[in-house]
Amino acid sequence: MFTGIIETLGIIKDLKKEGENLHITINSSITNELKIDQSVAHNGVCLTVVAIENDNYTVTAIKETIDKTNLGEWKLDDVVNLERAMKLGDRLDGHIVQGHVDQTGICKAIEEANGSWYFTFEYNKDLNNLTIEKGSITVNGVSLTVVNSKTNEFSVAIIPYTYEHTNFKTFEVGTKINLEFDVIGKYVSKLHFMNQ
Repeated sequence: MFTGIIETLGIIKDLKKEGENLHITINSSITNELKIDQSVAHNGVCLTVVAIENDNYTVTAIKETIDKTNLGEWKLDDVVNLERAMKLGDRLDGHIVQGHVDQTGICKAIEEANGSWYFTFEYNKDLNNLTIEKGSITVNGVSLTVVNSKTNEFSVAIIPYTYEHTNFKTFEVGTKINLEFDVIGKYVSKLHFMNQ
């Protein structure tokens, strides 16, 4: 379980295919605090630490995870959002995030607004996910509030702190991102599609 509040950024240092698996080595300021078997969210994808060496650690993604997320497009030196699993008793500053990406989306527009930014994302509505106005959404692991919810797109407002401390600053129109819809929204979505 995660909160969607990004702890730090990591840099991809190595990508190795082994059969259908992908081993990803990441350099991060939190590596010395990690343990093997620990869960870490990478752009919102929960992956298990399998090796640690100096300031680098390695996680492994299976085919299903690669197919459902943007991991297959990661390259050396890409910057990823990192969050360790929340501790029981901590404040829940974002919202309940499972680290199980529902689908990917595409950045459709970026609009600067007096020191902040509005990012608009489009996603495939055929997968029966939906956003709720002022509800929560996780974009690349970042807990955000939905603005301008539509059938297959939504916007989020990004403040300067979030822009500087996440990989939102690397987004361009066309960037593929990971989406995890709010667990409450998933329930409402299921009811909505069952009653159609």
